[in-house]
Amino acid sequence: MTKRIVLIGHPVAHSLSGAMQQAAFDTLKIDARYELWDRPPIELADAIAEIRGSDFLGANITIPHKERVVPMMDRLTEEAQATGAANTVTREGKRLVGHNTDVAGFEVALDALVGRQKMPRHAVVLGAGGGGRAVVYGLIRAGFQRIVVFNRHLHRAEGMVRHFARSASHMDLRAMPWHESIIESELAKTKVLINATSIGLDGDESPVPAEAIPGDLLVLDLIYQRTRLLSDAEAAGCIVQDGETMLLHQGAAAFTLWTGQPAPLEVMADALAGARSEGIRSAEGEPAGEATEEAVPDETAAAPAS
Repeated sequence: MTKRIVLIGHPVAHSLSGAMQQAAFDTLKIDARYELWDRPPIELADAIAEIRGSDFLGANITIPHKERVVPMMDRLTEEAQATGAANTVTREGKRLVGHNTDVAGFEVALDALVGRQKMPRHAVVLGAGGGGRAVVYGLIRAGFQRIVVFNRHLHRAEGMVRHFARSASHMDLRAMPWHESIIESELAKTKVLINATSIGLDGDESPVPAEAIPGDLLVLDLIYQRTRLLSDAEAAGCIVQDGETMLLHQGAAAFTLWTGQPAPLEVMADALAGARSEGIRSAEGEPAGEATEEAVPDETAAAPAS
């Protein structure tokens, strides 16, 4: 029987994960089909109930459900528990286990961004959604000593800081209002800038004015394309990276959880490149926009599985 894996989000038409995961299944001759399920929040519980069936290997969870799905799981792994967000679901019989492979994907991306340099200790994070949570937890695990989170709705950033209060008790983790002057001031004091919003996905917008970007930053944008932020940062002399590395490695971790087999990374990377060449664009999380905060958390981009 063909096994099923679904991506549950709203929307999901932008997804790059389908091409990447299906290529991996086909290459290893695993009889599985990756499906895209566009489910608004009101239909999320029914979708989760459906994947308890024996024909499912599991699921990916993307915008805007990564936090909503957590209480629907029977068990959470350490990363899902710590972040309060899940992007991957596996089955243990009819029990569902929530994982957060975004954390592992981010840690690979951070190591690639830093390269042979000494790991920095200060970071600025833009966005407080599912992706932002994975980023902050990854930075905490990497030993960062100061992390400043900016979000258009300050209370969401403050809520995330409270969520990590225990695991970040040894360090300075704080939320600040989204004002250009404050962001510019913090960027002058930091080494790493991570955009976990979807600002820049559509159009030529950047979350940070070009003149506010110092020339010695390491800049990671979780959007899977060369954004205005990355172009401006590179022009200023920064080292930059888009979200593809994080997407690839969180997807590889999910593949292994579903199948028990090592992921064919080169095959998955080639499939991602092919999908991107066809014009598919995607962000790592919740889109910015005019939707209500209940339906779509503002400026929270999030995480891969998209």
